[in-house]
Amino acid sequence: RSAALSERRQTPYGKKMIAEKDGAVGWMIFNNPERHNALSFDMWEAIPRILNQFEADAEVRVIVLKGAGEKSFISGADISEFDKKRASTEAVAQYDQVAHEASKRLSDAAKPTIAMIRGYCIGGGLGVALSCDMRIASTGSRFAIPAAKLGLGYRVSSLQPLIALIGPAFAKEIIITARQFDSGEALGMGLINRVVDEKELEDFTADYCRRIAANAPLTMLAAKRTVDEIARAPRDLDHELCERLVEECFASEDYVEGRRAFMEKRKPKFQGR
Repeated sequence: RSAALSERRQTPYGKKMIAEKDGAVGWMIFNNPERHNALSFDMWEAIPRILNQFEADAEVRVIVLKGAGEKSFISGADISEFDKKRASTEAVAQYDQVAHEASKRLSDAAKPTIAMIRGYCIGGGLGVALSCDMRIASTGSRFAIPAAKLGLGYRVSSLQPLIALIGPAFAKEIIITARQFDSGEALGMGLINRVVDEKELEDFTADYCRRIAANAPLTMLAAKRTVDEIARAPRDLDHELCERLVEECFASEDYVEGRRAFMEKRKPKFQGR
C-alpha cells in the first residue's frame, strides 16, 4: 500500500481520527498512538461522521477500521477522561449515548466493515471491533474486556454483539476473568475471523477488500441485515433488570476506586459496595 500513497486521500476529523480513501476502500484510522489509540469522547463522535462520508461515496465498497502505529488497534476508552466525562449520572448517560450511537451506526453500516486488528484490542476497542462485520487480526494481538478491574457495568447493547458472536460461556469467561486472550484463543472462540502474520496483515486485508469490492452491493447488504436479524436477542429479555444492575455498578464505591486505581497505576481494592 505504501507505493500507492499518492493515490490515497485523507480527511482529518479532529486531531485523533482520519478518513482515508484508497480506491474502493475507505480506511477509518484511530490516530491516538501516544495513548495506544484509546477512545476519547471526540473520537466516538467522529465515527458516524466518517461512516457518512464513506457511505455517500459510491466508489467506496468496503470500510476498514485500523489503529495508527504498530502497538494497538484500540486499547479501550480513554479513562483519563472519566473523571470529567463519566463522573456523574448525567455525564455517564451522555457518554454512553454517544458511544452507543457510534457503535450502532457502525453495526448498521450499509457497506461491509472490517476491523484490522494489530496489537491491543481492549474494552471499548473490542466493542468497536464487534460492531464490524469481520475481524482480521495479527498473530501478536491481545483481546480483553477489563470491566471487572474497573468496577464498570456493561449494558445489554454492549454485551449483545459479544454473546451473539461467541455464545454465553465464552462471553462470561471474558468478562468474569477480565484477562487478556491471545489471537489463537480469540480465533478458537470465534471472536475473530482470521489470524495473519504481522508482516502480512495489511496486504492480506487489502486483498480481502479487493475481493469484497468486486461483489454485488445489494447481495452483501441483504446478507448483513438478514444475519443481524436472525442473531437478535429474545424478545422476553428483562431490560429493566439489566439496566438496574449496570446503574448499581456506576453508583458504587468500587467504580470510584477502580478509576482512581487505574490513574494511580495500582491494584484496586474492591469492597463489593
